[in-house]
Amino acid sequence: QVQLVESGGGLVQAGDSLRLSCAASGRTFSGYAMGWFRQAPGKEREFVAGISGITYITDYADSVKGRFIISRDNGKNTVYLQMNSLKPEDTAVYHCAASPYSTLRRRSTDFDSWGQGTQVTVSS
Repeated sequence: QVQLVESGGGLVQAGDSLRLSCAASGRTFSGYAMGWFRQAPGKEREFVAGISGITYITDYADSVKGRFIISRDNGKNTVYLQMNSLKPEDTAVYHCAASPYSTLRRRSTDFDSWGQGTQVTVSS
């Protein structure tokens, strides 16, 4: 498994931007898919964005496509989520996740390591 620590959350206004970071340690980072998920109060955890290992193909939920960008820096063992044009409905705890697979993943069951999460609150 991988140890994951998120940072970068906070309270912002609608239209603002935030960049979340997720630092990984443990398993070799570069070859494995990574993802961001979020969970709002009273709702199920949902996929936000993913990036594959090796080829760095990206994938996004429809609700964030065109506004969020996922990227990774293998030299720093870190994955990022740049969030632009934030909306109140983006308010949630955001979790970073690591998969034991290299190909792009969306299902939470395809990830075996999770961070504690970072709170993002967007006010209207």
